[in-house]
Amino acid sequence: MEIKIKNMVCRHCVAAVTGALHDLGLDVKEVTLGRAVIGEDSLGTSALDRLDDALRDLGFERITGHDDEIVDIIKHTINSHIAEGDSCRFNLSACIEKNLPVSYDTASRIFSQIEGRTIEKYYNACKIERVKELLGYGNMTLGDIAFETGYSSTAHLSRRFKEVTGMTPTEYLKSGITRKGINEI
Repeated sequence: MEIKIKNMVCRHCVAAVTGALHDLGLDVKEVTLGRAVIGEDSLGTSALDRLDDALRDLGFERITGHDDEIVDIIKHTINSHIAEGDSCRFNLSACIEKNLPVSYDTASRIFSQIEGRTIEKYYNACKIERVKELLGYGNMTLGDIAFETGYSSTAHLSRRFKEVTGMTPTEYLKSGITRKGINEI
């Protein structure tokens, strides 16, 4: 049986879901980003409820509909697009469209309906979280971070950062605020 799961974005997510499935006594065959395959042919209502609770406790959700799946693919694509940086040959909308069975316009409408914000706003929030991550390492200049994350200049990065967070990158570093988890963006 295949289970599709929202908000899985890294190897730590895969490990967390694998552990949760094992804890539930399920026969885990494979867990990858966004999906788990278990040996059981089906799960009863009680088992599905326990699974949903376990996933929710970790910040994940089972994908139960077509539109949810589209939103999850969009989120994975955005995170990959940000991680790839300059090596991605496509603009964001082209990256999204090549990974979906629907047009970008349809995907954008579905995303906005389910998430309550546009793809662009989600993308900007994810980029800022990446900037926060790089700032936290303490080994890159703001100029290097701007280049790494695709901002045209340090000033552009600082403006976007302040728009999203309400503070400058320097104020953020001094504040000691912890980054959000990817499923909280």
